[in-house]
Amino acid sequence: MDSKQLPAQSILVLYAHPSPSRSEINVPLFRDAKAQRHVSVIDLYAEYPDFNIDIDKEQQRLLAHDVIVFLFPLYWYSTPSLLKEWQDLVLEYGFAYGDNGTALKGKRFVCALSAGGREEAYQTDGYNHFSLKQLLQPLEQMANVTGMLYLGPFAIFGSRTAREEHRINLHRQKWRRLLQKLADNTLNIVEATHCENLADCPCITGDIL
Repeated sequence: MDSKQLPAQSILVLYAHPSPSRSEINVPLFRDAKAQRHVSVIDLYAEYPDFNIDIDKEQQRLLAHDVIVFLFPLYWYSTPSLLKEWQDLVLEYGFAYGDNGTALKGKRFVCALSAGGREEAYQTDGYNHFSLKQLLQPLEQMANVTGMLYLGPFAIFGSRTAREEHRINLHRQKWRRLLQKLADNTLNIVEATHCENLADCPCITGDIL
């Protein structure tokens, strides 16, 4: 079957930003995602300000979607705390992994994130000593254990100066294209799984740049 004839994929974007009023990257991406067809967007900090996560509701959201996206700023080489709490509570044994825990098997998983440091800082010989792909390995392994297909991250580096350097609009174009391709099954999955950064991958940028 031609990829264009495949049924549309439903996308769940789990947005986690503890200080959205200070966000120059993630809030625009959040709004762009809300405007897309086949995309459901959940603002976790707005929905769970007390961290009292409704596990059953979140599991039903996962079951109802084909693609899971974490949208967040990189905080100390990891996700914001509520998103980690979400993982700890929602991805239960018997649901997401373990005996009969196959609810997420076959779904696609993407991390869409902003990093304050420049890209060169995320290298073996850079300030952070590890690449972004290496730092995200716990999330990659979470996807592996739960049976999801882990795609390369969609990242913007140097987020603190992105607005002054007029880089945000292009990044938003790429984000919308990523969501579109995920929804209509036209993303080159093989290429996407090997990409260090989907925001620079020809499977996304080919007809934008």
